[in-house]
Amino acid sequence: MGKLTIIETPLKGLYIVETNAFVDHRGAFARWFCEEELATTLGKRHIKNVNFSITVTTGSIRGMHFQKPPHAEMKLVRCIRGRILDVVVDIRAGSPTFLEHYAIELSAENMKMFAIPEGFAHGFQSLEDDSEIMYLVTEFYSPESEAGLRFNDPALKIEWPLPVTDISTKDVEHPLIYDDFTGLDVSMY
Repeated sequence: MGKLTIIETPLKGLYIVETNAFVDHRGAFARWFCEEELATTLGKRHIKNVNFSITVTTGSIRGMHFQKPPHAEMKLVRCIRGRILDVVVDIRAGSPTFLEHYAIELSAENMKMFAIPEGFAHGFQSLEDDSEIMYLVTEFYSPESEAGLRFNDPALKIEWPLPVTDISTKDVEHPLIYDDFTGLDVSMY
């Protein structure tokens, strides 16, 4: 079985992790997580929760979510059934790529994982009905630290591939970005 392949993206600290599956006549076997192989990506962080979501309708959007320090979290995101367009926005104070976004299709078929560090807002659009997502996160959920950006904020210029069919009231009501938004100080991570 091959090792995980870690690929840098144009946004510093954001990685795509490719799974090298062993495939034979029986099917496939793959390593999805290895603390040793992901050591340079994880640093001193440890996985504290594994979360799951299912999105039943194609075109639905969840996001753009993040937790503020001191409860900011790194997320390792995989699509384990169906397909999604996973999108992140750099909201790190002082980052040279501040408010830039990066997107990748995650699917059960491509077995890719997105390694999203603290200081990024995260969301996705379901490209197939009943898409299932698994998140490994490095911090416990903290309701008082929960925040988000509006999925269709003109400042972000995110082009979602499908018309939006469903989105939560909470996600629609995230504030727009104004000139006074300077980002998150995640230097402690």
